[in-house]
Amino acid sequence: MTERSMRTPLIALMLAGLAFPALAADRCDVVQADWRPVEELTAALTAKGWTVSNVKTEDGCYEVYGHDQDGKRVETFFDPATFEAVGDDD
Repeated sequence: MTERSMRTPLIALMLAGLAFPALAADRCDVVQADWRPVEELTAALTAKGWTVSNVKTEDGCYEVYGHDQDGKRVETFFDPATFEAVGDDD
């Protein structure tokens, strides 16, 4: 293999390595002391017509499993301090 033919795979490998820190970052970056109780999130969503079947913590967020007000199955991430929806698990 020549030096030139090795250059392209080497550059691709280096660029891929730069992407890993971005992938490892949490979706929500909130200090644990600022998190509101999960019961408050569940109550707020229930008041909006959601049916919450499970809530877990992932990527620094609350991840809610259930059905929204339209009956659609959802897996949605919420900021644990503001309860703002920050994405879903599609």
